[in-house]
Amino acid sequence: MSRTERPDVGRHPLRDTRLLVSLDVDGTLLRHDGHLSPRVARTVRTLDALPHVTVVIATGRSVQSTLPVMEHLGLMTPGRPVVCSNGAVTVSVDPGAAGGYRLDDVVTFDPAPAVAVVRRELPDVLVAVEEVGVGFKVSTPFPPGELWGEEIIVPFEELVADPVTRVTFRDPNSTSEEFSEMVERIGLHGVSYAVGYSAWLDLAPEGVSKASALEQVRRRLGVEPHRTVAAGDQRNDLEMLDWAARSYAMGQAPPEVIAMADRVTGAVTEDGLVDALQEVLDELA
Repeated sequence: MSRTERPDVGRHPLRDTRLLVSLDVDGTLLRHDGHLSPRVARTVRTLDALPHVTVVIATGRSVQSTLPVMEHLGLMTPGRPVVCSNGAVTVSVDPGAAGGYRLDDVVTFDPAPAVAVVRRELPDVLVAVEEVGVGFKVSTPFPPGELWGEEIIVPFEELVADPVTRVTFRDPNSTSEEFSEMVERIGLHGVSYAVGYSAWLDLAPEGVSKASALEQVRRRLGVEPHRTVAAGDQRNDLEMLDWAARSYAMGQAPPEVIAMADRVTGAVTEDGLVDALQEVLDELA
């Protein structure tokens, strides 16, 4: 059932209670070239400055590639929760700690079975596994600029030797549609997965998503379920958009993401997030 078919979509909560606003990064806050619009930054700061509002970044990015974005947004305040690695890693800002954060929750899984299944279908696919706080281990280098943090080249056997928070597959010769078809055809068990806007596939522990991590954050902050807002643009945002009491899909989002959201705003190239957050300021905050 899509969100537009639900009877409680139009519920208007009270403004005088805590509000959690969860924002994706790439394609939502940032344009695909990494540009952060000054209009978007100003609107995020205006919303977060309200004493009863907490802006939480929820992203597929690693921790070390997320914190610089938060610096630009003025969100590096002590204790602020941050959801990274599509929900497998949750941290809190801690300026006194190494790297500027402390780990709150890390969920791992055995990558070997799923990696074997994907490689049987795509023998030449590039594979990376996340090293939390460091970067990624790879057996073959990824295209420049596609992985955040340090890129550590290791024998393939080492990639799947230990539990990990995330596995990333990349096939520069395929499209996202071809990746989606491949995933549906082969089936992947014991993991959660999301296909990116390019031929990019992320695997996470089963049942783990941005939504599962945000639910823990919501409870920790004492925010009521009906006082949650989320904005995103890709398939790894589906669960988050379903979780939020009000959700926004960016205008360039795939059809299934738009169908899941309560409302659609402009594309990231049009600073669509500004319009979405202005609605939150006018109606909810």
